[in-house]
Amino acid sequence: MHVVVTEFMDEAALERFGPKIRLTYDPGLVDDRARTLDAVGSAAAIIVRNRTQVNRDLLDAAPDLRVVGRLGVGLDNINLDACESRGISVFPATGANTASVAEYVIGAAMALTRGAFGATAQMIAGDWPRGALGQGGEIAGRRLGLIGYGGIARAVAGLARNLGMSVAAHDPHLQADDPAWADTKRCSVDELLAGSDIVSLHVPLTPQTANLIDGAAIATMKPGTILINTARGGIVDEGAVAAALRSGHLAGAALDVFAEEPLSAETGAKFAGLSNLILTPHIAGVTAPANSRVSHMTVENVLRALQDL
Repeated sequence: MHVVVTEFMDEAALERFGPKIRLTYDPGLVDDRARTLDAVGSAAAIIVRNRTQVNRDLLDAAPDLRVVGRLGVGLDNINLDACESRGISVFPATGANTASVAEYVIGAAMALTRGAFGATAQMIAGDWPRGALGQGGEIAGRRLGLIGYGGIARAVAGLARNLGMSVAAHDPHLQADDPAWADTKRCSVDELLAGSDIVSLHVPLTPQTANLIDGAAIATMKPGTILINTARGGIVDEGAVAAALRSGHLAGAALDVFAEEPLSAETGAKFAGLSNLILTPHIAGVTAPANSRVSHMTVENVLRALQDL
């Protein structure tokens, strides 16, 4: 059987496939669609991250495909209906990068609330901005609002409570009597946006969540709110976020995902000059330990599925 890996992963995990599996590991495939379509021609399984589009175009090029392993949890780059119609199993690495994302969210919340970590160049130059940097805040006593309350959001909530925060969440797919609500305020999106000091997004990109956080939504937030998006690009109107940061309505923002990935110089220009902003290249769930966990889980998922064929 042939397994094709189109994006980077922990190479040590690939050893688990052993000599009976023909393996094509080429992280450069994600940036060369023609080579990708050629590579999957005889593949029984493919392993991808978030950039490889597993759409009808790819599925048509892979007549023997039976398994898709996802190095992560988001599935918006995979045509699930087309996979189901072909009898192709899709396996996300559920839970493997939860701690990584949760720590990113809390770290960004702390850094943006304190506002004290951007003075290195000034200090080296001999400045001593103690007065300005001594005006930062603390996250203890603040309310964290989570849009989406699945496994990652609940891990964020646990860390937040340990740091003295209160937690509110919105998740229409979670029943009101679910035990997860025991120590979390259940509320509507409007209530959450209006009442939270820090808003973190944990929903997939769907027609219902596209541009969920637009200019109108941001206007309903309290002045001084911090916004964090580690979910998916397209959920947030990036131009509206930049405008709200410039006006001061948002005190800060951390964006790890973007409508266009990789973010280009042209699309990134809207953020130029903003000091109360953290931008990262879709790596909230990618740390060395998380990459190892995600990679090993994905290989095991794919192997188990192939053995059942």
